Amino acid sequence: MTERPAAFARAAARLLPPAITGFILLGLWEMAPRLGVSPLLIPPVSDVAWSLYRGIVNGIIPIALAVTLTEAMAGFVLGSGAAIIIAALITRSELLERAVVPYLVALQSLPKVALAPLLVVWLGFGISSKIAIATIISFFPVLINAIVGFSTVESEKLELMRSLVASRWQTFRIVLFPNALPFIFAGLNVAIVFSVTGALVGEFVGATEGLGTLLMQMNYNMDVSGMYGVLVVLAVMGATLHGLVRLLHRRLIHWAEPEKVERTPV
Repeated sequence: MTERPAAFARAAARLLPPAITGFILLGLWEMAPRLGVSPLLIPPVSDVAWSLYRGIVNGIIPIALAVTLTEAMAGFVLGSGAAIIIAALITRSELLERAVVPYLVALQSLPKVALAPLLVVWLGFGISSKIAIATIISFFPVLINAIVGFSTVESEKLELMRSLVASRWQTFRIVLFPNALPFIFAGLNVAIVFSVTGALVGEFVGATEGLGTLLMQMNYNMDVSGMYGVLVVLAVMGATLHGLVRLLHRRLIHWAEPEKVERTPV
């Protein structure tokens, strides 16, 4: 019976500080217009909540959210999958590494936002160009971390696999890939957020639907409360996707969880 109160206390200790901070920030946000800040800069929370409620009831925000979420998730899956495969190939072949890496570095040095207008010209104003932008933006964080993960394997493990006459596929499946998983998930945690950014950039450049398009329309109409409402939706979506990746990280590679460091109470 003592386990439940202890679990409740741990949950309260974890959730109470951010909840208190959130209430304080919301209170300051609501009071800002009453303290002389122009509502065109910071509208009251009540106005933002009403605009958000109206957009949800009318179906405008859910439809736009579904479009942006589809673009972001498709780009995330394609970019991350391609990055893991390419990282595995170039770390296993020195010739392929010399042939491919210089071009990857050149592409990495380009501002990805600058590619958005070109991709819209190539692929049109539909969903394909948004997925392409999200794919490119989410590709490199995973690629860099996956290369590090596949390259930093203890030589003792590889020697053991050679002594057991393991094939290259067995070595990859048993040693290399599990070793790279913590690094890959470090890249995935960044890529999932970047994929949302890529989808929004594509919608800003040219689109007919999505949260980015909705945000541009509200900006044109000077609907500041509505713009804040869309930003709240984007923040919740990004935080939820990031939390899902972290949950998957903990479930799949629980052995690689960082150790907790004891902190001295302030």
